[in-house]
Amino acid sequence: MSRPLFVSLDGPKGVGKTTLLEAITKVLRADNIKVIRLCEKKSDPFRRETMALVNRLARNPCMDLEWEVCARFADSRAWISQHVLTKQPPYSIILMDRWYPSDAAFRRMVPFAEILQLNIDRNVQAPDLHVGVVTAPEISWARAAARTRGLSSTVMHKLEDHVACTQSFERAVAKHGWVLCRNEGMIEHATLQVVNEIYKLLNDL
Repeated sequence: MSRPLFVSLDGPKGVGKTTLLEAITKVLRADNIKVIRLCEKKSDPFRRETMALVNRLARNPCMDLEWEVCARFADSRAWISQHVLTKQPPYSIILMDRWYPSDAAFRRMVPFAEILQLNIDRNVQAPDLHVGVVTAPEISWARAAARTRGLSSTVMHKLEDHVACTQSFERAVAKHGWVLCRNEGMIEHATLQVVNEIYKLLNDL
């Protein structure tokens, strides 16, 4: 593996994605694999301006404004692809906390096929492995409610919204052939599933 292996983990709020990322990192590093942990929002230099639009969109849902949000996120990923991902060392694994699959959960009006094309047109780097992390929406809603920061979502404030978000994301996972990881039981089970998928890719490179 002379180049980094790019893996993104995406999903609705409260599915345990951060805990899963930490567990995967621990297992891979124990096997002497170099792991680079990245987060889309922390790597995005234009995040503040885009989130201002997201806040406007939450107050006043509008197709044109959501389209602008999607385009801005795609522009940011193109910047990250060029200025961050290309700087990572070879023989490593990049674990990205959210990437464009997350738009399938959080955008309500623009079809995901159009969002995907926005990213393709901008040469956003496609992950070698897309992992869609999900739970039953009632479980992730309860998990999020139990956190100190709560759901911490700009676009969702009701369980019905969260249910729709989860269903939309699961449809996208099935349509695009991403790896579906149900993180409802022991974290070790979800970790083993994702690690095994990563090792399969490593064996093919």
